Amino acid sequence: MIVLHGGPGLDHHEFADYLDPLTDEVRLLLVDLRACGLSEPCPPYTWTLERHAQDVIMLARALGLERYAVLGHSYGAFVALQNAVDFPGMAAQTIVSGGVPSMRWLEALERNLEAFEPVELREQVTASWAREPDVDTQEGFADLMREQFPFHFADPLDPRIEEYLERSAGAVYAPDVLRHFSAAGYGGIEVEDRLQEIGSPTLVLGGRYDRTCVVQAAEAIAAGIPSSELVVFERSGHMMFVEEQDLFVAVVRSFLQRNA
Repeated sequence: MIVLHGGPGLDHHEFADYLDPLTDEVRLLLVDLRACGLSEPCPPYTWTLERHAQDVIMLARALGLERYAVLGHSYGAFVALQNAVDFPGMAAQTIVSGGVPSMRWLEALERNLEAFEPVELREQVTASWAREPDVDTQEGFADLMREQFPFHFADPLDPRIEEYLERSAGAVYAPDVLRHFSAAGYGGIEVEDRLQEIGSPTLVLGGRYDRTCVVQAAEAIAAGIPSSELVVFERSGHMMFVEEQDLFVAVVRSFLQRNA
């Protein structure tokens, strides 16, 4: 299973060891996306959602994978969904975790931020987002992530945030990639009118309290794909694989087994 991280500009450390229990079912390939992590530098004009989606196919071919699944979370979910639309049937299964099919669904983000409490964390997240176009160091990128994580958990004071930061330590951040995408609409995904082209089994995962990629977007994805399943994590925000790890792993394992 090719696993695609979010960001843009993060790397495979985003998943830490939370998906490791799946290794009794499938071989996990945690990928650093183009120009991210330890992947080689490449020209910024190639940093597009469509090229990231093509990279999935090229990686599978380079590794000689005859059958594989794709799991993407957050921006990685955008890539997984774009890949499923642009290359239908290439992946045996697709798992879209915390994604949207169109940029219109991200319009709810501002409303959710305005209602976000406590107020001091709302101000912290607002200021952090405002600094994204200017971040130029890995340390600065890491600070942004630490400041923004409360927004991505159902409970902004969840003690597991600190645990997650410890377990996912070691990331090689790509501030250039973050700056690029923060000025370019974070990939500009627009595949909502093409979802019916996806023919392979697709699992759509959403957090009930996701303030970024709202659960209604997950519902729209599932409604548009003929061979899809929707699972909503009722106690999660954007970080379902952390907030409800055991259930997340069980749902993904069941999906892979039933569609083997």
